[in-house]
Amino acid sequence: MTFVRIGGVPHHVVTEGAGPVCVLSAGLGMSWFDWDPVVPHLVPYRTVVRFDRPGHGLSAPAAVPPTAAGEADRIAAVLDALGHRGPATVVGHSIAGFHAEAFARLHPDRTAGLVLVDSSVEEAPRPSRTTAPARLLGAVLCAAGLPAALGPTVRNLTVRAGTVRRGTPDTDPDPVRTDLAPVRTDLAPAPVRTDPALVRRVYRTSRVLRGTLLENAHYGAVAAGLLALREDRPLPPDLPVTVLAAPDGSARWERRQRALARRLGARYEAAEPSGHLVMRDRPYAVARAVLEVRNRQEGA
Repeated sequence: MTFVRIGGVPHHVVTEGAGPVCVLSAGLGMSWFDWDPVVPHLVPYRTVVRFDRPGHGLSAPAAVPPTAAGEADRIAAVLDALGHRGPATVVGHSIAGFHAEAFARLHPDRTAGLVLVDSSVEEAPRPSRTTAPARLLGAVLCAAGLPAALGPTVRNLTVRAGTVRRGTPDTDPDPVRTDLAPVRTDLAPAPVRTDPALVRRVYRTSRVLRGTLLENAHYGAVAAGLLALREDRPLPPDLPVTVLAAPDGSARWERRQRALARRLGARYEAAEPSGHLVMRDRPYAVARAVLEVRNRQEGA
């Protein structure tokens, strides 16, 4: 665990393992520890980098509003600060799928592969004209003491709503072979549970509430920025891309995820059964998608 300063803002970063680099970026309001179930399956074969965006996890509040290009450059800056200047596999969950794709478009030489985990999809985004309502709401809720009183509870309810396995261990009957060995199937015989004290430490703060509201207020603008990048900055034609979706019975969501995969020339995979928090319900599926990047490159 360490902190690196980017744009004057201290960013919380966790690095584990050895080998080719992969960087994991969590969704709106989530923290580095939401990837905990996936990490044991990656660290025998990969250097795993996790970081908290400003206002998330243990990182300091944002200095400027998020943009698609800004978040792509943030990923690059995190890797630079750690001395990882070569190609990395970039994994983005939910809204961070926008950021990961933007990184691949703006930094193609530094992208070994792209994995979008139930990524946000916006075909016709509507950027908000002002973030004043979000800032006012944050100020009111924080002044009322809501983060300290209800932050951890809201976080836990959000996780429960975003998962379906309810404590059932994930299994993988057909582990992918990597350059070293098959994915270990004995590393996580039971779900990885987050320390309640850590949840309280993060989600009782006003910083996380304000950071989540700020990102949400700029969601449409970031989506629009990514659409503009798609017009001007094509993905490398040989880049391995995987769209790992959690349809969870929604035909409309599955159609949108499949359309995203077609647009990116990506492989589509449904993580079933899974809720939106695929990394908690199907950690093997996420690990497989990351490890297969190198296999697909070698087979190309």
